[in-house]
Amino acid sequence: MRLHLLLLLALCGAGTTAAELSYSLRGNWSICNGNGSLELPGAVPGCVHSALFQQGLIQDSYYRFNDLNYRWVSLDNWTYSKEFKIPFEISKWQKVNLILEGVDTVSKILFNEVTIGETDNMFNRYEQCSFSWDWGPSFPTQGIWKDVRIEAYNICHLNYFTFSPIYDKSAQEWNLEIESTFDAVSSKPVGGQVIIAIPKLQTQQTYSIELQPGKRIVELFVNISKNITVETWWPHGHGNQTGYNMTVLFELDGGLNIEKSAKVYFRTVELIEEPIKGSPGLSFYFKINGFPIFLKGSNWIPADSFQDRVTSELLRLLLQSVVDANMNTLRVWGGGIYEQDEFYELCDELGIMVWQDFMFACALYPTDQGFLDSVTAEVAYQIKRLKSHPSIIIWSGNNENEEALMMNWYHISFTDRPIYIKDYVTLYVKNIRELVLAGDKSRPFITSSPTNGAETVAEAWVSQNPNSNYFGDVHFYDYISDCWNWKVFPKARFASEYGYQSWPSFSTLEKVSSTEDWSFNSKFSLHRQHHEGGNKQMLYQAGLHFKLPQSTDPLRTFKDTIYLTQVMQAQCVKTETEFYRRSRSEIVDQQGHTMGALYWQLNDIWQAPSWASLEYGGKWKMLHYFAQNFFAPLLPVGFENENTFYIYGVSDLHSDYSMTLSVRVHTWSSLEPVCSRVTERFVMKGGEAVCLYEEPVSELLRRCGNCTRESCVVSFYLSADHELLSPTNYHFLSSPKEAVGLCKAQITAIISQQGDIFVFDLETSAVAPFVWLDVGSIPGRFSDNGFLMTEKTRTILFYPWEPTSKNELEQSFHVTSLTDIY
Repeated sequence: MRLHLLLLLALCGAGTTAAELSYSLRGNWSICNGNGSLELPGAVPGCVHSALFQQGLIQDSYYRFNDLNYRWVSLDNWTYSKEFKIPFEISKWQKVNLILEGVDTVSKILFNEVTIGETDNMFNRYEQCSFSWDWGPSFPTQGIWKDVRIEAYNICHLNYFTFSPIYDKSAQEWNLEIESTFDAVSSKPVGGQVIIAIPKLQTQQTYSIELQPGKRIVELFVNISKNITVETWWPHGHGNQTGYNMTVLFELDGGLNIEKSAKVYFRTVELIEEPIKGSPGLSFYFKINGFPIFLKGSNWIPADSFQDRVTSELLRLLLQSVVDANMNTLRVWGGGIYEQDEFYELCDELGIMVWQDFMFACALYPTDQGFLDSVTAEVAYQIKRLKSHPSIIIWSGNNENEEALMMNWYHISFTDRPIYIKDYVTLYVKNIRELVLAGDKSRPFITSSPTNGAETVAEAWVSQNPNSNYFGDVHFYDYISDCWNWKVFPKARFASEYGYQSWPSFSTLEKVSSTEDWSFNSKFSLHRQHHEGGNKQMLYQAGLHFKLPQSTDPLRTFKDTIYLTQVMQAQCVKTETEFYRRSRSEIVDQQGHTMGALYWQLNDIWQAPSWASLEYGGKWKMLHYFAQNFFAPLLPVGFENENTFYIYGVSDLHSDYSMTLSVRVHTWSSLEPVCSRVTERFVMKGGEAVCLYEEPVSELLRRCGNCTRESCVVSFYLSADHELLSPTNYHFLSSPKEAVGLCKAQITAIISQQGDIFVFDLETSAVAPFVWLDVGSIPGRFSDNGFLMTEKTRTILFYPWEPTSKNELEQSFHVTSLTDIY
């Protein structure tokens, strides 16, 4: 790709006393393909695909097979051109820079027919998953995907401004390290003072500085008086996200004033790796502000193949859905992009912790000097840009590259492996790690994920088994074993990737498909599935516990199959996540103390089957509704072991609470419980998982009126003084496909409106598992969905994301339960 800028005229006589000016080159550009046969206008920021679509030259790139049809776009060369006039006289400025915040990816830049630069790294200031993954299409985009402008200045210019709050444990006080990078273009030293003010912390400090000509770094150290109470930033569910407004004013010679404003958050983060009694290996968990926190959440991928489509509204919708589902963490996966500033600002605001990978994934990378220089620039830039965000709690060097190397994914010969190990250490340890240690002392760094953490370091930076249950974090996928059997899951220290696929809803697929595509075995369905064997794996896993759809109507079968894949996915991830959560406080067979569960993946990049819980555009799958419950701060978890039924209580709270556990048993054929039991009042300790209840299944069945495994289902919840403290959870005593007495439920809804919220009053004729409420393409979410309905009536709320009406909801509303496909 070429960027061709032609300066037509520098306007004279536009005198100014400003010390610096910025002239944006955003907006309309001309785009031309390699042989000149196609020329069109295009927006910057943007990409070639978006420009072609906006001009009506191509369809929606996500429609049907257009990821194949439009490969020619990526295979061609493209030139972006712009003719412009600078509204100031260049000769009056000591320095004039062309700033390109993001160019995708390999380009030559010409200004007035003179080559002034080249780019080869889209992660530098001037997507690897752009080439497809098992959940996304191949759209290697080209274009100017971030801001472009001309900056002119005299005396000096502030290039970077970043800061890190540091807590001094010995003095028990907060300090603020501020780093500013200047380009001093004056021929003489530039003197002046810096005034730093944080009004709410009653802090104002003044410093004298002198900048010698050239690139200069100013480091300032601000002490916050220990007599001032500093409120810390906490993750969602653990406290407030308090921040303080700070201004930094540079008053420099020549009347030059440069002012920066920022929000400062104070928090500490520690990665604890220490021996555990009764278990070999080391712990792996995070302390925020000294408090151990179980990380609950998912993995984030780019929200769209075309970054110019990722709006502020979409980012907020997706990230709000994270906290609405009781999550506190996202892992920004190393095969995507470093997200835009607004993403991290929203995470700060919402209390979402970020596990930040550097952008290296599932590959062996070179270590020639040119590549290392590019990586050095990339990593140094991203550290400066991001380190002031409290939401980022850890840097990780790459995704799965240690495991790929040591498990020999790429069939490297034994004799050549030392060369690859040396290259790995050179890139991630001697290069990236050193840059992190030099640039950011406020958070931990690990070389890879999965990794064995401190054990990986002890084994010279590559472990023989990077996926060990006794150290670090693990990635776990198993589509063959029965996901309802919790014994197949690793009782690891931290699960940072795991999951199961499902299809998105029909209303999402309908927008990018035609009637001939609406079959599970259609050419479209097979093409959209990028995970080898994925469609068969979903049906296999679903078939273990559910009857597969048998309708004679092909469209009905397709919709029922979509529904069933979402049921399967939600139930599988629920079982696995609850296993990790109840393992936080125990060691069994030398394994346990699990302190993190981040399922793969949060969001979709297009409309296709994937591991996501949020569909393309943000619609909640059944899994996301389940996550709202299985990530609840207080949760009872039921499971069986050796024909005994157990219920664990799991608490993420900081305090102890007194409560009771209620256990009810229903037959599938009745909306009235056949028996119930309430425990004595007990104290649930904060930050623990403990056994609250155990009973042999045979005794439970006998006690409850001659229930059988096939005829009954168990539900349970935590409460205090008749107030519900937890979601109502459930446990199937047999597979639903073996259920006796389950009959077709007739479910009706009366919809009413209360302000901006809609109320769905439901009534059912029979017990109904996996009740799914759907309003098609109307944007919004329900208060609960995919639930087990064991009572005749239930009220559910609908929160619209855009203005809608009761009439629109009534016309779009559809309800499905498992009984509809049996």
